[in-house]
Amino acid sequence: MAINKEIPSVPLISFIKHSLEILKNPLHFHHANFTSKGDTFKLKIDFSTEIIFSRDAAFAEYVLQKNQRNYTKSKIQTEDLVKYVGQGLLTSEGELWKKQRQLIQPAFHKKQLAKLLDKIREAILLEYKHIEIGKTLDVFPLFNDLAFQTVVKSLFSSAADAEDIRRLQFITEAAQKMLVRELRQPYLGWWFKASGTIEKHLELTREARQILKNIVKKRRESQEKYGDLLDMLLEAHYDDGSFMEETQLIDEILILFIAGHETTSNALTFIFQLLAKHPEWQEKIYQENKQITNESEDLMHLVTSSKVCQQVIEEGMRLYPPVYFIDRVNIVEDEFNNMIFKKGSNLLFSIYEIHRHPELWDRANEFLPERFEDGGRKFSSQYFPFGAGPRKCIGNNFAMFEMIIAVTELIENYNIVAEFDGIEITPLITLKPKNAFLRFESRTQ
Repeated sequence: MAINKEIPSVPLISFIKHSLEILKNPLHFHHANFTSKGDTFKLKIDFSTEIIFSRDAAFAEYVLQKNQRNYTKSKIQTEDLVKYVGQGLLTSEGELWKKQRQLIQPAFHKKQLAKLLDKIREAILLEYKHIEIGKTLDVFPLFNDLAFQTVVKSLFSSAADAEDIRRLQFITEAAQKMLVRELRQPYLGWWFKASGTIEKHLELTREARQILKNIVKKRRESQEKYGDLLDMLLEAHYDDGSFMEETQLIDEILILFIAGHETTSNALTFIFQLLAKHPEWQEKIYQENKQITNESEDLMHLVTSSKVCQQVIEEGMRLYPPVYFIDRVNIVEDEFNNMIFKKGSNLLFSIYEIHRHPELWDRANEFLPERFEDGGRKFSSQYFPFGAGPRKCIGNNFAMFEMIIAVTELIENYNIVAEFDGIEITPLITLKPKNAFLRFESRTQ
């Protein structure tokens, strides 16, 4: 009979001692603990709460896929995030999640996404007009606007007011920053409430919901069809023939705004930084794209045939996964690798650490897109840029298509030059880039 293993523990005093460092960037603290304690350890964050951190890929696969029925999302998403974005696909659980996933899934099938590719490309090219040749700039705002406008175009076509869209972008980003403060400074929870800081952000969220309600109302009254995601959501119906209620519809749209642009803008920024440091891969993408467009100008052909570009994107998301942690709570007591996890354990999987684990990846910290030459099938049990199992990101194909178009269009016209030393990160709800300074030179020069 196997002996139960004790899960190594990091004491509360260590968390308090490093609290300011953790607020800025918790990854260094976690890495040090993984190095000294092993692939799974528990951390006390107050006198009654502990979190189990893991970079064990097999454990992550077990929780997210093999025994996913025993695991639910944590309070972070099912309560803390809900107050800002409602109960959409990202934050709902149980029967509501199943019902919504079944309803919305068809809108993200490749056949449906093919109808959106022209809109996606149009939004991307519009943002690329802001690029100034030879000028050094922090590219994150460029790709942040690009990803946001791509979601807007895919959701609303041209039917949304520009000022409303700017306001929505401001509110969604403000809500994320507030949530990060709540999560990393739980000891200030009383102050956030007493000072009205939380209420101020909830008021912003109510404003965002009203903007979206007005957009939906105008669409319904116009009776025009745009073939966008909003049309698909309005026309989607449950098994009994009923349609989504307005509150649920607004929740889903808010989730699409946050999940649909935040992760993509981060990923694109990191990918272009990596390409700037590895110009030989720029040339490979350029030559591949040239060959593909000579064969056909069909956008679906482009996104499905750009294998080199896809390798670069996948390697970029391995090194810098936008969703750099995934949390779960077990419904009943469970056991894995002789470790016992009591009911209600808070589990946090570091995707960042799994993707760089030296025992899982050859030359783990190096940029080697060729490792994904076969489509990455051999890495399926250790590579989770979009999660895994039934709750894998519904928009993974949308995101990949968007990133392939964004990368190929930029590489077709520009050479990218690095104006930074090392890639810097800011871990918030997602893994964000910092000081991503690049220079673009025209390929026609």
